[in-house]
Amino acid sequence: MNNSPTSPRGARNQSIHDLVILALFTAIIFLMNNTPLGYIDLPIIKATLIHVPVIIGSILLGPKKGAILGGMFGLTSILKNTMTPSALSFVFSPLIPVYGTDHGSPWAVLICFVPRILVGVTPWLAAQGLKKLTHDKAALRPVALGIAGAVGAFTNTALVMGLIYVIFKDAYAMLQGVDTTAVLGLILGVVAGNGIPEAIVAIVLTPAVCLPLIRVLKRSAAGGAAIPSAE
Repeated sequence: MNNSPTSPRGARNQSIHDLVILALFTAIIFLMNNTPLGYIDLPIIKATLIHVPVIIGSILLGPKKGAILGGMFGLTSILKNTMTPSALSFVFSPLIPVYGTDHGSPWAVLICFVPRILVGVTPWLAAQGLKKLTHDKAALRPVALGIAGAVGAFTNTALVMGLIYVIFKDAYAMLQGVDTTAVLGLILGVVAGNGIPEAIVAIVLTPAVCLPLIRVLKRSAAGGAAIPSAE
């Protein structure tokens, strides 16, 4: 019986498997959104761990489904910042008034979704590049996956904070009680203070979760097709 991924039956089975995994990771994202594990409340901005299932899903399923998971990440961010706002929630929810004003900004949707969607793309690109660079050597897979995880984490932190600087610099300065010339330094401080711990978590968890799943699901280390069975 031909179960090759290129056969109609193999392609159909692969599609079903991918949709099941996509649904599972989506459920994990929404579950984390409703627990302290998803968003960690800090005085100014919420630190996040929801990027981890997006990164893992990107590597296992590829950039298209990874982008869908990133979109789910963005949706949870809008919901969380609207329902339980912090001081900086106006940059993630158009329903929260921008600091110093009485209205929200539609630019919050851009900040909420674009970086998070890209979190579902850049880890796959990094994993693919490293796979070719290392010739997919088994001994180097944990390192490659860890680097891919770090790329995804920094994609989120750097793009979010960079867009905040570009779009909401004045409001951020008022919120912090500083001159606008000091905002860049504060932004870089958040990138280091939040981004580095978030990247470390991704570096540890990405290979720890991906490697067993790659073996169980019989996938390559970067969203490859399932290995056909011997039936």
